[in-house]
Formats: sequence, structure tokens, C-alpha cells
Amino acid sequence: MRDYTREFNQNLKLATPVMLGMLGHTFVGLIDNVMVGQLGSAELAAVSLGNSFIFIAMSLGIGFSTAITPLIAEADSENNFIKGKSSFKHGLFLCSMLGIGLFLLMLIMKPLMGLLDQPEEVVALARPYLDIVAFSLVPLIMFQAFKQFGDGLSMTKYPMYATLAANILNVILNYLLIFGKFGFPELGIVGAAIGTLLARLMMLLLLWFLLTKNHKSRAYVIKIKVFDLQKRMIRKLTALGLPSAMQMFFEIAIFTAAIWLSGLLGKNAQAANQIALNLASITFMVAIGLSVAAMVRVGNQKGLRQFEDLRRIARSIFLLGLCFALVFALIFIVFREQLPKIYVDLDDPLNFRDTSKVVAIAAKLLLAAGIFQLSDSLQVMVLGALRGLQDVKIPTLITFVSYWMVGFPICYYLGKEEAMGSFGIWIGLLIGLTTAGILLYWRFEYLTKRLISQK
Repeated sequence: MRDYTREFNQNLKLATPVMLGMLGHTFVGLIDNVMVGQLGSAELAAVSLGNSFIFIAMSLGIGFSTAITPLIAEADSENNFIKGKSSFKHGLFLCSMLGIGLFLLMLIMKPLMGLLDQPEEVVALARPYLDIVAFSLVPLIMFQAFKQFGDGLSMTKYPMYATLAANILNVILNYLLIFGKFGFPELGIVGAAIGTLLARLMMLLLLWFLLTKNHKSRAYVIKIKVFDLQKRMIRKLTALGLPSAMQMFFEIAIFTAAIWLSGLLGKNAQAANQIALNLASITFMVAIGLSVAAMVRVGNQKGLRQFEDLRRIARSIFLLGLCFALVFALIFIVFREQLPKIYVDLDDPLNFRDTSKVVAIAAKLLLAAGIFQLSDSLQVMVLGALRGLQDVKIPTLITFVSYWMVGFPICYYLGKEEAMGSFGIWIGLLIGLTTAGILLYWRFEYLTKRLISQK
């Protein structure tokens, strides 16, 4: 056990800035939901519906950008600046093009909201929200390229600083624009969308500025000949990035499907689903931070060809993440009645019947959310380790099978109103995540055993 626990300090040193940055970003999501929740359950459900489309696009963009990190980590351990700068430059170009493409895709997909049998008032509110947040995908995916580059150099603090600063700006803008404070127009959920767009633009610019001020990263991020491209590097990044994008897409898409299935049960069920999903996403950011640590440290050890240490370090990260997940699971289960009340105004007599139903449904969903903390944490951490090994094709197949051949059919069958309703949807999510966690861990064990035996 000491072989694993002695790595905890280094793991946390690398992962904590990522955790804090992602937690700050997710905390703003919580603030968004709390602020919008004061407007009513229809507005909260509309943000949930609009974000369900955005999450799909983000999964593709963020997933693709993770291809940059293991290449930078490997080049860094080899002290190969030319290889590292080429990886970053090509990654930035591809992420920029992908961000523009995802924005256009969202505009094309917007009419689908009217075909999903969602409540009409929710769809009407979600459409203008989606228009603005879709455009924010362009700076967000470009930011991800810079972030993954910084993570690959083990410089995880700068993305954290940029994210936290942008989140503070987002909260301020939301307050001013949602409620029309200090002379600003009262724009409701459209104000939340504008705040998100401006904050993401600032986040991109601030991270680039910070990276130019550090001696280690400066040479990488200035004088970038973005259009001087090599087909070989584009193919390499695409070969890593597309499967990684699909891995994240398959996971995010099943949670998106859960949002849509909840919408079939009514706006209260959809709002409750959004509350449970937002709370679960907060704790998930800790696992994301450890996943980045796994990707970087495994990538470094791969470059050094120290495969025994690679396996030990990865296992120590898995153990640390499961300890965190157990604590979060207990918090969700013990405080499931109190946590949903943060999001709604139970003192509003006009909406009391709806909001009380939302709280009751969300409290039940947090039981399932608490249990799947363990499997959700495990699967994302192991995926990070596998990306560090640059193994992406088989994990992509595993995620597809786990979420869409195992999890989704259960979500659909148990999520019907005559079955278990919203709770049944989350039972399907739990089973899908557990299947993914087990199969991905088996894959990691198989690959590391083979690397050690071949050394």
C-alpha cells in the first residue's frame, strides 16, 4: 500500500490545479442553475435542454483536444522541443477548425429541439439561449488546445487561473444580465448565455497571455506558423483525437439522452434531472483532475520506458480517486433531501407545487448519483491513463458498448412513466458507467502487463 500512497502527494500536486479550475467552472454552472432556477422550473428546464445540445458538441471538442496532452508529455520527457511545438501547433489548428464546425453544427441541429416531444414553453425559451452559447464553443475549444498543452508540460496552474478568473466574470455578468441589475437589461436566460460567451473569450485570451510570460512555455505559444502544416502530424493527432472525442461523446450523449428522456416525463422531472446532473458534475471534476494527472504521468513514464513505475503510479491515482468518490457518495446519500433545495425558491407560492415536486424527484435521483460516484470516477481515471499510453481505439469500443448497448436500453426501459420514471433513467446510467469502469480497468491491466513483459 505504501508503494501507492507515497505517490499521492505528487498526484495531488499535478491534479489539484485542474480540479480547482474545473470545480470553479462547474461551480459557475451551479450558480447559473441557481440564478435561473429563481425564474421558474420552465427556465431551468430550458437551460437543461439547451445545454444538452452544447454538451454533445463540447464532448467532441474537449475529447479531441486531449490528444495534445500525451504527445506534449512524451516530448517533454524526451526534451524534444521541435516535436512538442509541432504537436501543439497542429493541435491548435485542428481545435480551432473543430470549434467553428461545432458552432455551425449546433445551428443546424437547433430545429431538432421541436421534434423531441419536449414541453413547448421549454423549447421556446431554449432556442435563443442555444444560439449564443453555441458561438461560445469557438473560444472554448481553442482554450482547450492551450489547456491541454499546459497540462502536458505539467503546468496545470495557468489553466486554473484563467478558468477561475473567467468564472468570476461569468457570475458577475449573470447577475447583471439575468436580473437586470445596476441599469443592465433584464434578459433572463439569454443574459446567462451572454455571460458564458464573454467569460469564455476572456478565458482564452488570459491563458495565452499567462503562457507567454513563462520561460518554459513562451517559445511554444508565440510565432506560431499555424498554416505551415504537415500531413503526418495531422494524421497522428486525428488518429488519437477522434477516438478520444468519441469516447467522451458516448458518455456525454447518454447523459444528454437522460435529459431528453426526463423531458418526456414533464418539466419537473427534467428540472430535477438537471439538479442531480449538476451536483454529480461538481464531484466529477475531482476525477477529471486525477484523469489529467494519470494522462500526464503515464505519458511521461511511457517516454522514459519505465513501465513498472507507470503501472504503480496509475494504480495510485485510481486508489486516490476512489477514496474521494466514496466520500462524495456518502455526502450525496446523507444530504439528498437538502442539496436540491439550493436550486429552487420554495418560498414562491405561485410555483410551490412544481418546485416541491422537483425537490422530491431530485432527492431520489441523488441516491443513484451517490452510488455511481465510484464507477464514474474509475472509468474517467482509467481513460486518462490509457490516453497517456496513446491507446484509444479499443477504449472507444468499450465506451460505446457500455453506454449504448448496456446503459441506454436500461435507461429507456426503466425510464418510462409506467416503470420507474426518472429514477429508472439513472439506474441505467449507473449500470453503464459500472460496465465501462470494469472493462477499461481490465484493458489497462492487460496493456501494462504486456509492456512490462516485453521490456
